[in-house]
Amino acid sequence: MVCAAAGGVDVISTTLYKHVDINNLRAEGYHRRVSTSLQELGRAVKRLQNRHHNALNAGLRELGVSLVQWDALRHLDQRPDASLHDLAQLTFQTDQAFGTLAARMVDRGLIERVPGPGRAVRHRLTDRGRQVRHAGDEIMERVLAESFAPLSPEQRATLGGLLDRLLEADPEGG
Repeated sequence: MVCAAAGGVDVISTTLYKHVDINNLRAEGYHRRVSTSLQELGRAVKRLQNRHHNALNAGLRELGVSLVQWDALRHLDQRPDASLHDLAQLTFQTDQAFGTLAARMVDRGLIERVPGPGRAVRHRLTDRGRQVRHAGDEIMERVLAESFAPLSPEQRATLGGLLDRLLEADPEGG
């Protein structure tokens, strides 16, 4: 895993040197060291993720849902026949945690339980759940647009490509 991660950093460094004018970044007030340790890189990714989560939770609070609940609505909308186990994996939760979340969302009228194949139970968005999901899309777009605004479209494409490459190297597909 360390080799894959180190290779990812080399890819990031090489690609950034090809696509980012470091002198221009410094002129715009960017003073961070160009050489970053793996721990610093991991911490920076986590800090950005945390910033996104905090801003999204604040925005979604207006709709009466958390980021975890909105993410469940999004995945359920995209995969209406997904099992509870599949939805738990998609939302980075255990089956038990997602079952508890789903029960609360049923009680709030965001989703409903419907019969599935055999004894299975599936979940579907209610009209209210679909409205909250779509309103949450607008909040998601606004938060991410603000977060990535300092990057040019080319830099966003480069970052996306680098992240895709690192995720493809993950043997667990996480």
